Amino acid sequence: MIDFKTDFSRGVLLRLVVALLLLGVGLAYAMPFILRFYFTDQLTTTGYIINGAIVALFLLGMGDVVVNLVRYMREERALGRFIKALDGDLYSTLENVDPRSLIQRRLHTVQTLAKQNAPINHNALAATLVAKESTRIGLLKFINSVLILTGVFGTIVSLSIALLGAANLLEAGQELANMQLVIHGMSTALNTTLTAIVCYFVFGYFYLKVLDAKTHLLSGVEQVTALYLMPKYSHTADHLLHDVAGLARNLRQVSEAMQAAQRELLDTTRALREVVAGAERQFGPVAEDISAIRRLLRDGFRLPEEG
Repeated sequence: MIDFKTDFSRGVLLRLVVALLLLGVGLAYAMPFILRFYFTDQLTTTGYIINGAIVALFLLGMGDVVVNLVRYMREERALGRFIKALDGDLYSTLENVDPRSLIQRRLHTVQTLAKQNAPINHNALAATLVAKESTRIGLLKFINSVLILTGVFGTIVSLSIALLGAANLLEAGQELANMQLVIHGMSTALNTTLTAIVCYFVFGYFYLKVLDAKTHLLSGVEQVTALYLMPKYSHTADHLLHDVAGLARNLRQVSEAMQAAQRELLDTTRALREVVAGAERQFGPVAEDISAIRRLLRDGFRLPEEG
């Protein structure tokens, strides 16, 4: 039986819920600092826009993480039922497996190729499935690539604002507004970088766990294909040779069993002959005594001889 965990994605999903709850508690605890650091005395809306974009990108990515984990959780349950049905030779129960699941689609593909007497290339099937599943997490790949860059972008924009304030300060001499603009630019650079780092840290971990869940699921599908579907539906020369070798091995086992049965039959025949011979030796004198008694009775009663 294949050692396949049907609760891998569910475990990751539970960790995600716990992590988001802990993050929410941390944000609630640090709310006074967050309000002062992000919202107090902001001269421009640059920080609001960039931090808002980072958080929105983060939430979009986490939503897609949840969607993919739920889908993988459903696929793992379907694959677990499929494996259980095959281990129990209950092929009729395969109809209860979700027809939209990856393993049912793989079964349909293999059966279609077998009906057409076409060679079944397992490597091609595996590569196709990997490519198809990779397109499903394209958004996650994009967010994972650009999320940290949004912090860098915010830093560059904020430093530009700070340099603009410094330039105005040098041109106009000592002016409080320009000094505040410099401080605002440096502060915005820091808070946008901090936001991007925190979001990337959380998202990056669960992005890797989604990849692990995908790898876990695909490895299970390929194991089922190799151990159950290919031997049943493949008609290549190697499989035919394997079947012929198995048939010859079974015939040899049957021949050995027949020879053993024949030897047991011969031993039984010898034992039966010995029992018959012993009975003859045991009952021979009795028969002679009976014959003598019969002769005596015939002579005594003057009976005629037997014809």
